[in-house]
Amino acid sequence: MKNKYENVPHLGDKHRENINEKADVQSIKQAILNNLFYNLARLPHSATVNDWYLAISYTIRDMMIKKWVNSVQEITEDIKVVAFLSDEFLSGPQLEMNIINLDVYSEVSQAVQELGLNLNEIKTAENEPGLGYGRAGSFAASSLDSLTTLGIPAIGYGIRYEFGQFKQDFQDGWQIEKTDKWLSSGNPWEILRGDISYTVNLGGTTQSYYDEHNNFKVKWTPKFAIKGIAYDIPVTGYKTNKINLVRLWKTEAIESFDYDAFNMGDYLSRLNEKIASESIGKILYPDDEPYLGKHLRLSQQYFFVSCALQDLIRLHLLRWKNIHSFSDSFAIQLNSANPAIAVAELMRLLIDEHQVDWDRAWYITQNSFSYTNYAVVQEALKKWPLPIFASILPRHIEIIYEINKRFLDEIWLKYPNNNEKLSRLSIIDENDQKYVRMAHLASLGSHIINGISERHTELLKENLIPDIFELYPERFRNITGGVSHRRWLLLSNPELAELISGTIGDKWIKSFNGIKQLEAFSNDPGLIKKWQEVKFKNKNKLADFIKRYNGDSIDTSAIFDVQAGRIHEQKRQHLNLLHIITLFNRVKKEPSLNINPRVFIFSGKAAPGYFIANLIVKLINSVAEIINKDPDVAGRIKVIFLPDFNVEKAQIIFPATDIAEQISTAGKESFSSSHIKFLMNGALSICTINGGIDEICREIGDDNYFRFGLSPQQISEKKTNGYNPMEYYNSNSELKDAINLISSGFFHKKDPALFKPLIDSLLCRDEQMVLADYQSYIECQTNAEKLFRDKKTWTKRSILTVAGMGYFSSDRMISEYNNLIWYASTS
Repeated sequence: MKNKYENVPHLGDKHRENINEKADVQSIKQAILNNLFYNLARLPHSATVNDWYLAISYTIRDMMIKKWVNSVQEITEDIKVVAFLSDEFLSGPQLEMNIINLDVYSEVSQAVQELGLNLNEIKTAENEPGLGYGRAGSFAASSLDSLTTLGIPAIGYGIRYEFGQFKQDFQDGWQIEKTDKWLSSGNPWEILRGDISYTVNLGGTTQSYYDEHNNFKVKWTPKFAIKGIAYDIPVTGYKTNKINLVRLWKTEAIESFDYDAFNMGDYLSRLNEKIASESIGKILYPDDEPYLGKHLRLSQQYFFVSCALQDLIRLHLLRWKNIHSFSDSFAIQLNSANPAIAVAELMRLLIDEHQVDWDRAWYITQNSFSYTNYAVVQEALKKWPLPIFASILPRHIEIIYEINKRFLDEIWLKYPNNNEKLSRLSIIDENDQKYVRMAHLASLGSHIINGISERHTELLKENLIPDIFELYPERFRNITGGVSHRRWLLLSNPELAELISGTIGDKWIKSFNGIKQLEAFSNDPGLIKKWQEVKFKNKNKLADFIKRYNGDSIDTSAIFDVQAGRIHEQKRQHLNLLHIITLFNRVKKEPSLNINPRVFIFSGKAAPGYFIANLIVKLINSVAEIINKDPDVAGRIKVIFLPDFNVEKAQIIFPATDIAEQISTAGKESFSSSHIKFLMNGALSICTINGGIDEICREIGDDNYFRFGLSPQQISEKKTNGYNPMEYYNSNSELKDAINLISSGFFHKKDPALFKPLIDSLLCRDEQMVLADYQSYIECQTNAEKLFRDKKTWTKRSILTVAGMGYFSSDRMISEYNNLIWYASTS
């Protein structure tokens, strides 16, 4: 058999050459081979797919280096830089995005092809970074993409988790969790900065004293200390000379090997200390229900913000500036209340380490920080039990007490004898067990507080932190969320992107507002036909993926009805299931019933310790097992649960979706970034009244989505007046039949009572108003099915939906952050 690499030059005989950021095909080929040989010590004939992935990735990284070094150098110059503090970054695979941003896609594709490789196959070797899962991580990743594209200097700070959240699989229909070893095959995008490390103290005691100048001082004697080591990952922007970075901190023991301890026979105890130190950065989002989980989670959050702030102070002082002007150098964004301990840590660093007086330190702190809130209910506002907090951070609790005392003294002067208001405003919650309210700390320590949709921001003002709004209304802003259209349309849906560019030009890629021009072509028969063809290809792609993944065959002419994201009672996957079971019951009663074929696709993870969510996972899989095999259904209803939802899978699912389910309880969502990604790919929305819906309605038009259910106000009224879910159960025969079918054990004959806890929660409490919204949801689904039969009108509305998505780009979002909050330099 002929060796396809026999004409490749002997790499050892060729000097290694630098590759420019814009290179020709031959140079890229040679650079790939050089990286394979010099970085990986591999020859082409013995290289694995992962070897080729690494070699190509190193080549692309080499093309970034000059821009990256120049951009990093800017950080030490006299410009204002955004520092984005987030404990997660849901960045997704990097290779293809970086190739697109560097504008070398055709050259790289051809070079890879000439090497006898398939770029699509190579991409599958990339492990998705285990650095994020939720909405805050999605916003963080999109924010860095847009910051770079818009030429705004920025550093994202987070944790270099050794393991991601978990890999989800199913066993007998139940979710099982496996370790996400995302670093096991190497991460070619990161660069170790071993010279950038900081000590982080934990536990111990404090001692106050007066120095020789009679200044009050506090000495913190920690119980133990860990070290944070910097790893940098470049963030490319679209066709720009700027490259920003995400700086992630890896935990290490202060001393990896203690020779004295080893010689004295005490090495095992010191080894245990090392293991304990390094466990802090092991895993994304450890379960924080048990005591040890809370201890680990708080330690994680403090660890990375301490490293970040020490790093920012170092960078500021490198500018030969006085510490008092720190807030002129950096705009620090708290991405949720998780990193809110940064407020107390900056105060500690300024007062204890840099001898800044309290008033000046507080001025610097407030002018440095701004805070994005994501919560929608009081229960979601982060707070830590005081004993745990004080045991881990004894110096910080003293600082927080002092912040709180000074603040409440001011409030007392304004509202004398109003103890209830003081109690609500206090950073320390003393209503039951004492807690530290992190959202309060973030709000008081920041000069701007923003919500992420119009409805959510009003909720902040009126329900979540109304007393703070009453005191400081000038601090509140709304900045509606957005996502990177370059990842979630240009990369995820290349054929649709090409069709759009062929219709209105490609300026929309750089400036997504231009997508509005599609409106003028929504009635164009040629565009409608091509739009349908692209959707059909995307549905075939997803169908092939599902077939390879779990062996299920699906009808690509069917409606692809998708609900993807976290499995949670609030997300109401069980409402979706009740609709599916209702359709099933209709078909069983009348086998000849004419319904449009439907493929219901679920994907998402349940928190391991969340019993009801895990029971919902089991129910979805049990319903799928019965319905998919039923001869009367004959493929007209298909239920698929794709495990281990992540960015890579989302990039296949979103472009193929016809109906996107955003059916959370009204008023319980601040903003759904996933839903925007669905709509950006032409799905039509079935939705409730939640954060972002007002903006969506305004941008895409009332005719182009399906809304159902009670409003937040109606829900509040019903609960106030004594909501009784049994009334809905008894008065709606189809609802009753669906619930009874689950209760009967039909979907789990081995244990008929398996789903009783879920049914009891619906019939006895129904906190998420599933039964109250059921009929409205069924009618909404019927209307959607009716419209789907009119392919031309459906496609027109899909085009108009995409045309209305310009407002939801993270470019617009970041521009607003910079114009209203950060005032950072631009290039």
